[in-house]
Amino acid sequence: MATSTSYQKPRYQPNVSDFLALCGRNYGYILKWLPLDIAVDQSWQLEGEFGILVVRILENTKYTQLVEISRPLEILEFVNTPKVLVRVYHDAKLAEVLTGQQIYQLRPVYDYPNLRMYHSDEKYQVNAFLEELLKIGCQQRLVCQS
Repeated sequence: MATSTSYQKPRYQPNVSDFLALCGRNYGYILKWLPLDIAVDQSWQLEGEFGILVVRILENTKYTQLVEISRPLEILEFVNTPKVLVRVYHDAKLAEVLTGQQIYQLRPVYDYPNLRMYHSDEKYQVNAFLEELLKIGCQQRLVCQS
């Protein structure tokens, strides 16, 4: 008698501690060059060893800031400029990506497979990408644009 056993992959469970640690590291990187008293719509560039980051303040409140961070590329005909919208929580000391390049509202977990083929841990991966972007600005030279 032949029995078939179907293996079902366990549902992805996010590791909240790892995610909060990542957001805390991102906050630390951002804090090195983000002034608290900057005006809305002000932008500037950070020139690091591995490229340039363009930063623009979209919202500035007592406890949070909304920041757009992009990395201009020289080969625009093949690759879109990487850009993320980041909420900086000064009271919690966290920085979290709200939207990415093609994702307008990140969910904590995605079923897989899904229509857009996002990874189950897409939110974590986009925040890890932010960490890599922010490393560019760690050894920076500030160039104001306004």
